Amino acid sequence: MEELIAKRYIKAFKEGLDAESMQNATLIFDTLAKSFEDAEFLEIMNSPNVSKEQKLDILLASVKPAKSSNIDSLIRLLVEKKRIEIIPAIAESMRKDTAHTNKTYKGLVYSDSDLDAKVIKDLSSGLSKKFDSNISLDFVKENFNGIKVNVEDLGVEINFSKTRINNQIIQHIIKAI
Repeated sequence: MEELIAKRYIKAFKEGLDAESMQNATLIFDTLAKSFEDAEFLEIMNSPNVSKEQKLDILLASVKPAKSSNIDSLIRLLVEKKRIEIIPAIAESMRKDTAHTNKTYKGLVYSDSDLDAKVIKDLSSGLSKKFDSNISLDFVKENFNGIKVNVEDLGVEINFSKTRINNQIIQHIIKAI
């Protein structure tokens, strides 16, 4: 639900902005969203003892270095409408929107064995060509018998499981007999 509300705010927010301004706003909201991971900050924002004005002052102080009236206005609107809690959803939606606009995506490669950096780079360049985008991949060692590539924002998941390949070979041999 928060994501849908966040998309509406972003749609209105980005109308008057160029790509660079939107990218800067995305960085600012990413940083602001990280504040919501702090228990003390979250307690202050959710406290009924802290007034709207105090919450507004705290949030505006945190985005003051950006010197952006658009960001200040969005923060004011969120505080006024009591929607401070959707700031992390707004940050995530902005990140996805910026990635889609710039065609720059991040993905993960999962495997139980270590992969050479060249293999990951080759996978990245191959996917980049296939999807006409700039895709960067990071390696995560996980208990997965094979290789799995996941680029969530692009909706791509590629899976090479050793067990599945072995089962397919067995099925092929059985059919041939």
